[in-house]
Amino acid sequence: EEDRDYYLERRYPAFGNLVPRDVASRAAKERCDAGFGVNNTGLAVFLDFSEAINRLGIDVVLQRYGNLFDMYEEITDVNPGELAKEISGVKYYNPMMIYPAIHYTMGGIWVDYELQTTIKGLFAIGECNFSDHGANRLGASALMQGLADGYFVLPYTIQNYLADQITVPRFSTDLPEFAEAEKAVQAKIDKFMKIQGKESVDSIHKKLGHIMWEYVGMGRTAEGLKKGIAALKEIRKEFETNLFIPGSKEGMNVELDKAIRLYDFITMGELVAYDALNRNESCGGHFREEYQTEEGEAKRDDENFFYVACWEYQGDDEKAPVLYKEPLVYEAIKVQTRNYKS
Repeated sequence: EEDRDYYLERRYPAFGNLVPRDVASRAAKERCDAGFGVNNTGLAVFLDFSEAINRLGIDVVLQRYGNLFDMYEEITDVNPGELAKEISGVKYYNPMMIYPAIHYTMGGIWVDYELQTTIKGLFAIGECNFSDHGANRLGASALMQGLADGYFVLPYTIQNYLADQITVPRFSTDLPEFAEAEKAVQAKIDKFMKIQGKESVDSIHKKLGHIMWEYVGMGRTAEGLKKGIAALKEIRKEFETNLFIPGSKEGMNVELDKAIRLYDFITMGELVAYDALNRNESCGGHFREEYQTEEGEAKRDDENFFYVACWEYQGDDEKAPVLYKEPLVYEAIKVQTRNYKS
């Protein structure tokens, strides 16, 4: 027992293990980076159910977490619900090894009560919109919102838009705008197919993920973000010069589809990195290590960064994007910094 460090309870005594995902994830990564990780890689911390099992009984814990235990056993061949050893009457069960994983971009798209965006006819459902769960970064909550939006909201709202379309004349695809859009897409596809390099889409995708995790992840620094932006530009060059897509552009080509999406992911990565470098504060899921309190909490700067940022791509990777700001205005709630210490 004296060798254990209940680091979440130590750092957040009022909340213990019930801190939000981003707080727990940063704390776990910090412990591993400091050399206290378990396993032969050092990239894990223990999640131990022994105390809960001894307090509540194995049957109660299995009712709550049995599915989680089954999945963990299938992956690791270790069952957290099995007794590992008993010392002086105290039962110890197999602990689980956990480590933070890369999550997806948080939501924030504005929608009305029918989930329609500011672009008429374009609806946004799930965590991509700003609605109920768009800010809490929990995978289960995002899944719940996607299900709720899809099953219970859209069937009763999108039909209102579709009903209005009966009176709208059918659009002609012979217009020059359609021809221009189709020509641009075909040109991009032809460009990708002609590269004929040696790197697969998945290989470049994994490199992109590694860059985002190392330099634009849950803990960011100005130095790391600058390295990340430079690395992202190199990834784009590698994509444009060494990408290999098997098959042809005719018919179904999954690798071509992934390549088109990956090219957008690279742009998205640069956008996140530029905004993170510009925002000299810690706020929400954005944690700059240079901007934290003495106790390691997020240090916000509402005086200089109380706005929504929009970046305009300049069409040239050598040119930095242009920043536009929209001030945040809260009328119904009091803006305050969250604190998990008290």
